[in-house]
Amino acid sequence: MDVKALTENGVTANESVTPNPPAKRNSGFWKSVLQQKYLYLMSLPFVIWVFVFSYVPLWGWLMAFQNYKPKKSFTEQKWVGLDNFKELFHDERFYLVLRNTLAMSILGLIFGFVVPILFAVMLNELRGNVFKRTVQTVSYLPHFVSWVVVGGIVYKTLSIDGGIVNDLLIWLNVIDEPIQFMAKAKMFWGVLTVADLWKETGWNAIIYLAAITGIDKELYEAAKVDGAGRIKQMFNITLPGIRTTITVLLIMSIGHLVGIGFEKQFQLSNNMVTDYSEVLDMYALKYGIQIARFSYGTAISMFTSVVSVILLLIANGVMKKVTKESIM
Repeated sequence: MDVKALTENGVTANESVTPNPPAKRNSGFWKSVLQQKYLYLMSLPFVIWVFVFSYVPLWGWLMAFQNYKPKKSFTEQKWVGLDNFKELFHDERFYLVLRNTLAMSILGLIFGFVVPILFAVMLNELRGNVFKRTVQTVSYLPHFVSWVVVGGIVYKTLSIDGGIVNDLLIWLNVIDEPIQFMAKAKMFWGVLTVADLWKETGWNAIIYLAAITGIDKELYEAAKVDGAGRIKQMFNITLPGIRTTITVLLIMSIGHLVGIGFEKQFQLSNNMVTDYSEVLDMYALKYGIQIARFSYGTAISMFTSVVSVILLLIANGVMKKVTKESIM
């Protein structure tokens, strides 16, 4: 009589134990695709959009390794290897621009990231709905004002001729004579950070307010029963409740440390503060468009993109280890 021996898991000894065959896994994948075909069809236009506008332009990075001349075809261009990058890293102006970029980015990361969180938490504590909605609306309206207009407002506000800031400081006896804020290079980073805070704090706080509304109200009721005041509720329920949102936005903000754009710096800058206002994107724009050194400008932009990706991966890895939360 052929008796099959049983293993600890209840599997007979003469039966081979193998993982799921590939064919089965593939059938499961296609079954999932079939079940969610409408979701895939809805996402298809956005996948095409990202491919066309985010990946196809990467072809232009090849210009960084050429001495590009617009009148010649792609095959007629002279290949120069890493010469553009060597010139970039030997340019003293590049390190000055990199310093400005990192300084303004770090200031923006500290204040532009923390203040909207505090603003959203404080706004959530307001009880009058009319007043709360009014404050919220007034706070995010500056987001829709272009930097061209904001630049004019900042110049007028800080002007030595009737500027409200100088008038207020003189009235408070803080200063004896008006200060030319926009002519002092070392003040540029602070002026730009404050202007950016005024423009974007209300808008950036919206996502945190949305996250706060998702917190279970019963947690607050239970905390009240246990005798927790509003400060304790804020630190023990509200902030932990939006921790995931904070983590995701912090990772994305770190990824943009060297790619902060140039619009606000361009609008607030002038010849007297250029050494403190020029950032990498303005540096690339100057060489790529104004001086028509397309290959060198592409090398600068390529450096910015690669460093941004590296910073994003590092931030994601650190957050994954520290908070067990990440975006990848």
